[in-house]
Amino acid sequence: MLFVVLLLVLAALGLLVPALATSNTIWAWSSVGASVLAALVLAWDWWRRRPGDPAADAQSVDQQAVADDQRVVVPAEADTPPADEEPLEEDTDAADLLVVADLVDEVRVLDERPRYHLSSCSWLAGRPTLGLPVQEARQLQFTPCAHCTPDAVLVRRSRTA
Repeated sequence: MLFVVLLLVLAALGLLVPALATSNTIWAWSSVGASVLAALVLAWDWWRRRPGDPAADAQSVDQQAVADDQRVVVPAEADTPPADEEPLEEDTDAADLLVVADLVDEVRVLDERPRYHLSSCSWLAGRPTLGLPVQEARQLQFTPCAHCTPDAVLVRRSRTA
């Protein structure tokens, strides 16, 4: 549907050029007509897809059922992100960040990945890692993993020691 609207808008623009070049009003009115038609198509599409419409809900449920039938589902661990998906970045408090900047505890990094992790992080399972001091990892602009929260754990260890 969006393709039809795009074509109508391009047609309106194409009709506007000769209207401006020749000062002929028929071209200008044709451009306005194409624009109004594009707006009507958008309104009709919105009306057809509006929330709470039983026909649209039934159609989307049918489309979802077809999509579910064609989808291959691979079970994954509940708390571990998929292998190709990078874990989110841990939100580190500014006071904790000052403590982490001075620590020399070892964290694990993966080549060409932006996060550093604790050695116990389940996201690292079976991946080749490199050990670095957390201070150096920060200087190399690695960021903490939200899955294993290395900054929070290292700051807690540092404060209890």
